[in-house]
Amino acid sequence: MAKTRRKPATVISVANQKGGVAKTTTVASLGAAFAELGKRVLLVDLDAQACLTFSLGVDPDVVEQSVNEVLLGKASVTDVLVECEDGVDLVPSVIDLASAEAHLLPRPGREYVLRTALEEVRDDYDVVLLDCSPSLGVLTLNALTASQGLVIPMPCEMLSHRGVGQLLDTVTDVQKILNPDLDVLGILPTMFDGRSNHAQEVLADVGERYDLPVLSPPIPKTVRFAEAPAVGRSILTTSRSSKGAQAYREVAAGLLTTI
Repeated sequence: MAKTRRKPATVISVANQKGGVAKTTTVASLGAAFAELGKRVLLVDLDAQACLTFSLGVDPDVVEQSVNEVLLGKASVTDVLVECEDGVDLVPSVIDLASAEAHLLPRPGREYVLRTALEEVRDDYDVVLLDCSPSLGVLTLNALTASQGLVIPMPCEMLSHRGVGQLLDTVTDVQKILNPDLDVLGILPTMFDGRSNHAQEVLADVGERYDLPVLSPPIPKTVRFAEAPAVGRSILTTSRSSKGAQAYREVAAGLLTTI
């Protein structure tokens, strides 16, 4: 009897060109939550600062092959995979990725390089999460072109609204020109202080302002998130019963019903 063919992995970008919005924390935590739910998960670090790589216990300074070599056509995704303790696989990053955009710019079809590279492993995973750099450059365009879904982390502060509109303009262009299958899964409120009236007002305003789903529950502000990278694990391992860990579990479960 023929085996049922698995659905290829859903690729999800986690992007916001503003820094410090918990993109990396979101990728690491959602990845661990999906793994807890029995999903096969691949995380891809697309930031030259390599914060995701470090957060998952991998030293970027000793990585021999990374996403940089994948994007330059010098290695395949399977060549550079690292197994991490949270039950996920990682395509690590290194500082050399900072020069990748300059190398990609003159290449024909440069926006499709990552999408093409991921095709060989999509059948091996259920979910692929892309940790985007804080910019709207070629690497982020590669991520959006490779993805079926987009999650936008956004702190519950009014100043964090700035730039989201620009990101959504870019998404519209990508949908029209490069990837009509890209779907904005929602805005994920991060660093949420439920005691703050301002945070409550921003949370109420954000979905209406951008006419987008607001993923629930909001991710609470807690020092536990800062502690986790020091031991190379996600908060789901270092502080399993914390409100932050539970919030990411609920968001992950909700996303699985939509992707």
